Amino acid sequence: QVIPGHEARSVESLCWAAGDRLFGAGLGGDITEYDLSGLSAARGVDGGGGPIWSMVANGTGTQLAIGCEDGSVKIFQVVPGGIQFERNLDRRKGRVLCLSWHPLGTHIVAGSIDFFRVIDVTSGQTVQRIMVNHHVEKAKRECVVWAIALLSRGTVVSADSFGRVQFWDWEQGTLAESHAVSTSAVLSLAVSEKEDSIIVGTSTGATYQLQLLPVRLGGLEKRWVRTKPFQFHSHDVRAVAHSPTALISGGLDAQLVIRPLMEKVQKKGYDTALRKFTFPHRRLVSCARKARLLLFQFSQYLELWRLGSTEETGKDGEVLPLCQMPEHLVQLKSKGPEHIYCSCVSPCGTWLGYSTASRFHLYRVRCDEDGISLRKV
Repeated sequence: QVIPGHEARSVESLCWAAGDRLFGAGLGGDITEYDLSGLSAARGVDGGGGPIWSMVANGTGTQLAIGCEDGSVKIFQVVPGGIQFERNLDRRKGRVLCLSWHPLGTHIVAGSIDFFRVIDVTSGQTVQRIMVNHHVEKAKRECVVWAIALLSRGTVVSADSFGRVQFWDWEQGTLAESHAVSTSAVLSLAVSEKEDSIIVGTSTGATYQLQLLPVRLGGLEKRWVRTKPFQFHSHDVRAVAHSPTALISGGLDAQLVIRPLMEKVQKKGYDTALRKFTFPHRRLVSCARKARLLLFQFSQYLELWRLGSTEETGKDGEVLPLCQMPEHLVQLKSKGPEHIYCSCVSPCGTWLGYSTASRFHLYRVRCDEDGISLRKV
């Protein structure tokens, strides 16, 4: 299923709440609930704190917390038919880039630039503020806390732009462990349900797994150990998820990768195979074979090109010299904020159509010696 995009609706965060209800938030400043049967935005509520950088649901799915540009953390109640503003938590200077609830819902940890803070949900007050760079002498560049997690035993796990994954005792305000996993930024982080495994994604396209393992065989003392990197992406890994049997990562290369944890799978089958899904699944280029035209679809406009030609012949895969270069004929801009959902050019090249979530547009294309003309039908 695909929910079409919208100019004013960037998606920075998505989360499920109250079972099967899907909410999204972004830099437009609204929290949007999606209609999964109609594949559209059902309703939106203004977050009231400017652009929204992060949003998470509590363990029971009854509350949403959002982190805003103005440094505020706000709680919304999930009610039948929508969401309702509940309260503001303690506000501090600096945009809130990432959030995590304690599994019991008692505390929220909020990551910003150079620091993160732990907030008591009942009182709404900040109970601990920790500088992530206090132990680095003369840190000249700012350190962005891109992802954060609050574990049930009181440990805070932070991932930052210096390529570190750090483990903090938030009650003492001390650093317990630090792992320099990458020379580039660590952008995303997810923890397994048992809290004994973590997956992180970096800006080089690599993903790493950290596992909580005994220091000595049969001993009680445990340490976090990093695995080798897995290079399945070519660009930033902006999202990761940890299922009971697999590690899932999504990157700016428009790939979703599911890597099975072989020790967690009993039988070999489809679930034990490494799976890669490339998006989009719908075609964004259509061809008019007879007229030798190509139509390219972008989010807000279409481009029509005439193919080049050659007088040479050769085998499949050979590059032939062109006697006529490809020609850009026209750019057609879509009116309104909705993104183009699908488009097509007829085989004869005289008809061109595209659709948004709410409207269908049809054009007559005329090519002659004077150039090209489009007439809206």
